[in-house]
Amino acid sequence: MGRPGGLSVRWKLTLSYAGFLLLANALLLVVVWLFLLRYVPEEVRSPAGFVPGRGDLLRAFAPKAAAVLAGVLVFGLVGGWFLAGRMLAPLHRIGGAAELAAAGSLSHRIDLEGPRDEFRELADVFDEMLERIEAHTAEQQRFAANASHELRTPLAISRTLLEVARDDPARDVDELLVRLERVNTRAVELTEALLLLSRADRRSFTREPVDLSLLVEEAVETLLPLAERRGVALDVAGTAAATSGSGPLLLRMATNLVQNAIVHNLPADGLVRMRTEVRAGAAVLDVDNTGDALDPALVARLTEPFQRGAERVRDEEHAGAGLGLAIVRSVVDAHDGTLTLAPRPGGGLRITAALPAADLIGDPGASRRRRR
Repeated sequence: MGRPGGLSVRWKLTLSYAGFLLLANALLLVVVWLFLLRYVPEEVRSPAGFVPGRGDLLRAFAPKAAAVLAGVLVFGLVGGWFLAGRMLAPLHRIGGAAELAAAGSLSHRIDLEGPRDEFRELADVFDEMLERIEAHTAEQQRFAANASHELRTPLAISRTLLEVARDDPARDVDELLVRLERVNTRAVELTEALLLLSRADRRSFTREPVDLSLLVEEAVETLLPLAERRGVALDVAGTAAATSGSGPLLLRMATNLVQNAIVHNLPADGLVRMRTEVRAGAAVLDVDNTGDALDPALVARLTEPFQRGAERVRDEEHAGAGLGLAIVRSVVDAHDGTLTLAPRPGGGLRITAALPAADLIGDPGASRRRRR
C-alpha cells in the first residue's frame, strides 16, 4: 500500500535544529529590547549636541539584527544538515542490513562500533535477530531435506516390494502384506510426528493446568510392555509438578522421553529413573537411563530433527523416525521451558525438562512406583 511522500528524517532534524537556533537568537534579541532599549528615552535633548534616542537606536539595530538572524538561519540549516547526517549514519547502516536480509542475505552483520547508545542497542538487537533467523533457517532447510528423504524412503520401499511381487507371482502374499503394513505404519508415524512438531512450533494450543507427575504415570503405563520386553526397570518417583500448557503435547513430551530412555538403554536389564518436582519456580521432569558412555558432541545434536544415536539398537516396533527428542525440544520451547541433555558419568543419558510452574489443582501428594 503506497504512502504519500514527505520530508525525510534528516530534513526534519535539520529544520528542527535551524528553527531552534533561530528561536533562541530571536529570544536573545527580545531580551535585549526589553532590558536595554526600553530604558532609552524616545528623544534626548542635550546642549552638548545630538544624542540618539530610542527610535534612532531601533533603526540602526533592526537591520543588523535581521542580518544576524538570517545568518543564524543559514548556519543552522547547514550545521543541522551535517549533524543530522552524522546522527543518522548508524540508522542508514541498519537499514542497509535490513535490505540485505530482505534479499535473503542473513549472514551480514552490522557490528556497529562506538559507545552504547540507542542506535548501538538497536544494531545489537538486529544482529542477534539475524543470527537467530539464520540459525533457524538453516535448521529448517536441514529439516526439509531430511524430511523429504525420510518420507521418500518408505514410499520407495513400498514401490520396490510391489514391483518384486508383480515380477514374482509365486511370492508369499502374506509376507508381502506384513512388510507393506510395516512400511506404511512407519510412514504414517513419521507424518504424524511432523504434524505434531509443526503444531508445537506454531504454539497453536490452549493452555490449562497440567501435572507432570500424572503424565509420567500415564506414559509409564503405556510403555510398560516395551520395558518388560527389553528387561528395563522403571523407577518413578517425585512430587506433583504443575505447569500450564497443552495436556496432549506435554503427554507426548513425557512419552517420548520415557520411550527414548527405554529404547536406548543398553545393555539389557538397565534402569530408567523418572523424577518430578517443583524446583526454583519450575516444574521439573528428570529422566535418567543407564547405558553406554555417550560422546558430548553427539548428545548436543540429539534434539535436532532426524538425529539418531548411530550405535543404538532398536526393535522394529519402536524404530523411530529421529523426531522423538526434536518434538520434546519443540514442546518445551513452546511452553517457555528449558531442556537440558547431559551424558551420565557411568554411561547413559540424563534429560531435564523444566517448565514454568503453575498452581496445582488436586492432590499434591507424592507418587512412587517401581516396575520391571
